[in-house]
Amino acid sequence: MAKILIADDNVEITKILSDYARKEGYDVLVAHNGEEALRIFAAESPDLVLLDVMMPLLDGFSVGREIRKTSMVPIIFITARSEDYERIMGLDIGGDDYILKPFSAAEVMARIRAIFRRTLPASSEKADYSVRWNNLTVIPERNMAVIDGREIALTGKEVEILYLMASNPGKVYTREMLLDQVWGYEYFGDSRTVDSHIKRLRQKLAEADPPWGIVTVRGRGYMLSLDKDS
Repeated sequence: MAKILIADDNVEITKILSDYARKEGYDVLVAHNGEEALRIFAAESPDLVLLDVMMPLLDGFSVGREIRKTSMVPIIFITARSEDYERIMGLDIGGDDYILKPFSAAEVMARIRAIFRRTLPASSEKADYSVRWNNLTVIPERNMAVIDGREIALTGKEVEILYLMASNPGKVYTREMLLDQVWGYEYFGDSRTVDSHIKRLRQKLAEADPPWGIVTVRGRGYMLSLDKDS
């Protein structure tokens, strides 16, 4: 049974989401401020975290940053603020999705299911699968890439993007193709989400030796390349 941490200072929202999540079969943990969310996360190691951005004591973005220091667990940010820069900030921190209030609980559950379909194995016996190209190996089940023995931790979306590109060397992917194949039809955001994830991937791949890069093919999209300056 997957375990979900729901962190929001609005008691009514946490109750509604908790009720829906339990009906979906999830084990639910609840926090009403940022500090409580971090304590529960450290003690319970949930499989997914739903974070309200505007929480007391410690805001959701700060909680997300702390979680990302030690874990690649999927994070969904929720907020009443619709400014683009906040959505971009949440994705840059390492969020896997971003939901604007007001929302329907059914939509939130759909997004959680979509993330779990990509990040949780179908069964405990499921073997790791990976793709190797040159000295790069991408292992989705472990949320990581390996370059000449050096492990690089990735978020769920980052590893999916890299796996897709490494599986098709030389193929150029448009933003729309990546949204469709990585986020799926249930995603409700825009193409700038792709840009934020590509930016983080580039930063991580550039630290490898030799460095890998994701090329911007002008007017077309993105392509994986063994060249950090591409």
